[in-house]
Amino acid sequence: MALTDAQAFVDSHRDEAATDLFGITELCREFGISLRALRFYEDKGLLSPRRVNGARVYNRRDRARLALILRAKAIGSSLAEIKRYLDLYGDQGEGRAQQLSFVIARTDQEIADLETKRARIDETLAELRLINSTCRKKLQEQTAQQKA
Repeated sequence: MALTDAQAFVDSHRDEAATDLFGITELCREFGISLRALRFYEDKGLLSPRRVNGARVYNRRDRARLALILRAKAIGSSLAEIKRYLDLYGDQGEGRAQQLSFVIARTDQEIADLETKRARIDETLAELRLINSTCRKKLQEQTAQQKA
């Protein structure tokens, strides 16, 4: 019952050009996540929707934050990092430069870590290829000796 009241509220506050309010089901469908996941982000303080008769109603800011949360999760950011990033923004975007600096530092570190891992993987692959090649030669030599 509360969910339908909230959806009615959302629908009644939309103008023709823009959708400024979103219901929980609508956001879940749009982003391909569960209701539980959306509630989890709210519990962690990453989202703070309005309540209408006990149901959640999300605005454009919440929607944008959800998109950022999911994108940051996809690249391996922890919830603590995501919260820190979102909190840097401030109420009116006054922390945008701090957000950008945070992202630069975070991505610089992640790039360095991945490049180190790639170098180790390349070394391991080279060693495995050498072992594989050596074993193939020995097997061919052994097979040739047995036939002779």
